[in-house]
Amino acid sequence: MLTTDRVKTMSSEPQKDEVPYVTGGHGDGPLYEERIKVHPRIVKGTFRRWKTILLWVFLGVYHFSAWIRWDRGEGAPDQAILFDLSGQRAYIFWIEIWPQEVYYLTGVMILAAIGLFASAAIAGRVWCGFACFQTVWTDLFMMVESLIEGDRNKRMRLDKAPWSINKLFKRGAKHTVWLMISFLFALSFLWYFNDAPTITKAVFAGDIGGWTLATLATLIGITYIMAGFAREQVCFFMCPYGRFQGVMTDEDSLLVTYESWRGEPRAKPGKSKDFSDRGHCVDCSLCVQVCPTGIDIRDGQQMECIGCALCIDACDSVMEKFDLPKKLISYDSYTNMIAREQGKEKQVHLIRPRTLIYAAILSIVAAAMFISLSMRERLEVNILRDRAPLFVTLSDGTIRNGYTFKILNMETVAKKYRLSIEGLDDLTMTVIGQAEKDQKTLDLDAKADRIVSFRIFLKAGKAGLDGRSTDIDFILTDRETGDAHRQTTVFRGP
Repeated sequence: MLTTDRVKTMSSEPQKDEVPYVTGGHGDGPLYEERIKVHPRIVKGTFRRWKTILLWVFLGVYHFSAWIRWDRGEGAPDQAILFDLSGQRAYIFWIEIWPQEVYYLTGVMILAAIGLFASAAIAGRVWCGFACFQTVWTDLFMMVESLIEGDRNKRMRLDKAPWSINKLFKRGAKHTVWLMISFLFALSFLWYFNDAPTITKAVFAGDIGGWTLATLATLIGITYIMAGFAREQVCFFMCPYGRFQGVMTDEDSLLVTYESWRGEPRAKPGKSKDFSDRGHCVDCSLCVQVCPTGIDIRDGQQMECIGCALCIDACDSVMEKFDLPKKLISYDSYTNMIAREQGKEKQVHLIRPRTLIYAAILSIVAAAMFISLSMRERLEVNILRDRAPLFVTLSDGTIRNGYTFKILNMETVAKKYRLSIEGLDDLTMTVIGQAEKDQKTLDLDAKADRIVSFRIFLKAGKAGLDGRSTDIDFILTDRETGDAHRQTTVFRGP
């Protein structure tokens, strides 16, 4: 026996009738509905203006930040933001991150996640509507599309029109500009991992290959496909944020909301324009036509809504024409919508337990990262003791242990150190590659911004050993400042 569901067709046009859809049995119908292309209408208003401003701000920050210069001294890169994979270093203005400090990346990810949760608790998917890279690039691509092919109706007619010189020219021009934008995006991404002027010259000279060429080509393809073709499908099926956004909002979160108590029953405006016995919604469908995801906000909250608020601009323009109060569609909370329905004053509750918890977490993580960065040492010592063999008994009866002694100098200047040992009185040291003789102390040099490694052998008599394992301290002292760094390890014996 066949089972049939009733679903609404997602379209840029308002859908009044439900379409029967076969979901099982042996019917001839498709199991999934074919995608209907969304052609958003251009709209003017407050939120559209903010979206445009933020679009150019974000694009400007992304494309020009890599060109900011930052003087770090001789031998260091002068690019303000650089993720130097070959040098195993990340530079963000005055901050220099080494591979072993990757935990700072964890802190950044926590801040980003909690910030996203906090924004959702306050204003729903405001991030998706105004700041998400998919939204920004799709917005830019749609601007190019509107500029070349025209507004919504012209684009729809062009889609249905047979191929002609005019259609071929417009489509060719549009895709050419899209590919140019995609190329610029991919090139800009490379700037953050290479010296920007150098990699730009290499790309235009064709002097790249391997992973660099593969990354460039992949990013061009991804941008072109995601912003030019996939668009809202990325938000529907690829981005997980929309799926769990509902658990981060509550009755006081500001969401794009249609006030059905005021708008229903909807109907086309009559000649008299009398709204005394009907709702204020004139069923013009502009809110659907301007939506970049093609949904009807009048059907209530939906996962597909990205909170761009363009439907608010469209609806406000219609309300203004009919001399009706604006905000039939508005950023509003469920609590406040009910209050307005009851004639009470509008109230916005930004400070509540959920937002306070998010603010506290953000503050704690940010403070911890700031304190850690400001107090972190610029010197790190790592000692690896030989395990095979654990020790060697020499011909004179003394015991020898081998160590690999690494110094990480995070300063931009070379440093001179003196190494000494505490824990055994008769202990002597030898450094391979230097004056290979037994000494009580050693002078070691560390190049600027480098890891230097030394092969050190320690010798001691059996009489001074404290069993099979004796604790000893390596003490590395800066010969200029006198600052000492102590590292504990063990000396093994029979």
